Amino acid sequence: MHPSLVLWDWNGTLLDDVDLCVDALNRLLARFHYPQRYDKTQYREIFCFPVQDYYVRAGFDFSRTPFDELARSYMEDYIPASAACPLADGALEALDLFSGAGVRQVVLSASRRDTLEQQVSQRGIRSRFDRLLGLEDIYARSKVDIGLAYLREEGFAPDRAVMIGDSVHDAEVAAAMGVPCVLQCAGHQSRSALQVSGVPVTGSVLEASRRILT
Repeated sequence: MHPSLVLWDWNGTLLDDVDLCVDALNRLLARFHYPQRYDKTQYREIFCFPVQDYYVRAGFDFSRTPFDELARSYMEDYIPASAACPLADGALEALDLFSGAGVRQVVLSASRRDTLEQQVSQRGIRSRFDRLLGLEDIYARSKVDIGLAYLREEGFAPDRAVMIGDSVHDAEVAAAMGVPCVLQCAGHQSRSALQVSGVPVTGSVLEASRRILT
């Protein structure tokens, strides 16, 4: 039985911003005088949630520079640069698959809500989504509460929804909501990192979508 609702992660799932995030991390390291730099493969191995833990993995010392200052500096660089990021390969086709199947679509993101609205609208796909669910601040903490509130408000049983994401955190969020999850490994975390989640891992957002609808 097909789901009635798909909860999409945004960054790294529908929005292909991984290369930008690698560059932004390296610029942040340079800005605060750290010597280490990361390539895309290394980045995908250290990326995780909460973001504080990812920054520690990258080698930042919060006693030297507080996390809040690092996060603000990162977003001041990332947000304007993100205007050039494309949608992920197959994202439009995946959205069309769910639309054609009569499945409601929502974005559930750790991005700040105003950033999410801007990024989705810039790409001409705002009308595809019933709601854009984002956080209130830039510190990218959990999105469980806003997802659960939406399910309650709209009367969706969790087992009639499905989440598609690109991080172990997405699987954790889905589990906390009681929602099935399929991950795709073309985003911010590698296949090997994702496989510890115990949920299905596919090669792309389109492959994930086809798996759910077959």
